[in-house]
Amino acid sequence: MKVVLFCGGFGMRMRNGAGDVIPKPLQMVGPRPLIWHVMKYYAYHGHKEFILCLGYGAEAIKDFFLGYNEAQSNDFVLAEGQVRLLKSDIADWTITFADTGAESPIGERLRRVRHHLGDDRYFLANYADVLTNAPLDDLVAKFHDSGAAASMLLVPPQSSFHTVDVNDGGSITDITAVSKLDMWENGGYFVLSQDVFDYLPAGGDLVEDACGSLAKEGRMFGYKFNGFWKPADTFKERAELDEGYRKGCLLYT
Repeated sequence: MKVVLFCGGFGMRMRNGAGDVIPKPLQMVGPRPLIWHVMKYYAYHGHKEFILCLGYGAEAIKDFFLGYNEAQSNDFVLAEGQVRLLKSDIADWTITFADTGAESPIGERLRRVRHHLGDDRYFLANYADVLTNAPLDDLVAKFHDSGAAASMLLVPPQSSFHTVDVNDGGSITDITAVSKLDMWENGGYFVLSQDVFDYLPAGGDLVEDACGSLAKEGRMFGYKFNGFWKPADTFKERAELDEGYRKGCLLYT
């Protein structure tokens, strides 16, 4: 299946300051940027046709792939000044670079690349800023078995905050870590059918408009996953991703 990656956001929460203009998908985790890790995950599972929904930082993302150095993350032989790669990362990938607007919401970005999907009934989609080792093949298989029109990976709450039960008099009766609540969050890994486009208005949102409407109709499937899953919204989370990379939590490494 083709993989649509939403990689046009500003990533304001990850910036060091006003002078930091690196787009979020190019923030580093180990020796490679976030977007590379996300794409390697899909390629590991056999999905190597990518559609990048570009916006902010489009030129930087294009330059990264146009100047891609295979030797940086692959074994090679250097002989007589020539490099012979022993394996390759992206030689068999197909990447479509599509400008979807500087400030378009996710749903609108998806609408603008619909023609790149062709007649494919199903496709994958991702925010391109979350890493996991979730079993994608099982997720896809269970989605098809469900008969749903769309699905998303579900993960436990990641917040370190606590909820507080308090009565009208101000007395606190209970304190519970958010991570212990019986609830699930959108993990950002989608398997979608082209039915989603019937629920996407111009300028709309993928989750609130399309997925929300499909959920009300009983046509959304959720795949619960308790394993390795890490976002990259803050510097703390990126440090945790670096640690996960060093520990080999990313299954394609």
